[in-house]
Amino acid sequence: MTYKRPADRYTKKAKAEGFAARSVYKLEEIDRRTKLLRPGIRVLDLGAAPGSWTQYASPKVGSKGKIIAVDLEPLRVKVGPNVEALIMDALGDLSVLDPYGPFDVVMSDMAPHTTGIAFADAARSEELVERVLDVCERLLLPGGTMVAKIFRGEGFEQVRARMRTLFDEVRVIKPEASRRESVEAFLVGVSRKRPPEAPKATAEKAAT
Repeated sequence: MTYKRPADRYTKKAKAEGFAARSVYKLEEIDRRTKLLRPGIRVLDLGAAPGSWTQYASPKVGSKGKIIAVDLEPLRVKVGPNVEALIMDALGDLSVLDPYGPFDVVMSDMAPHTTGIAFADAARSEELVERVLDVCERLLLPGGTMVAKIFRGEGFEQVRARMRTLFDEVRVIKPEASRRESVEAFLVGVSRKRPPEAPKATAEKAAT
C-alpha cells in the first residue's frame, strides 16, 4: 500500500486559493525576503509543472513582463497571456533556450526522483543546480537573480562556491513552508556579476 502524506495547512491553503501546489508559499517567502519578482521582467521557470511558481510569478511581472515556463510535463493550470509554456528538456541542449532569453530571473523548484538514499538524492539534486547555473551563465543578465532548490549534501558547499563566482551575494533560505524534516533549501544568487569581456579577435589585434 502506497503511503499518502496527510494534507498540511499549506496544502489546504494552496487548494483553497487555486494554486497547483503548496510550493507556491516557498516562492512567496523567497520573493518577500529577496524582492525577486517585479513588473516588466523576463523570468525563466525551470521544472515549472505543475505550475504553482508560474501562477505566482505571472501577476508579479505583469502584462509587460514575460515568463517562459519549461518542463517535460505540461502545466496543470491555466496561465495568463504573459506566460509561454514549453514542453521540453531545458537542461539538455541549452541552446534551445537562446531564442527566449536573456532573462532577469532564473528560478528552479526542480528535484530529482528520490531513491531514499540520502547521499545519492543530494548528489542528483546538486547536479540539477549545476545545470541551472549553466543556464544562468548563458542567459541570465548582469544584475539578474537566480533561485534554485537543493538537497543539502556533501557537494552543497561546492555548489555554493561556484555561485559565489557568478553572483555578488549568495543566500541560503529554508522557507517556513518547507517541511521540518526536509533536507531541502533554496540557494539564491543575487545580482549576477558582469561576465568578463571576450578577447578581441586576432584580426582586430593585427589591424591595430
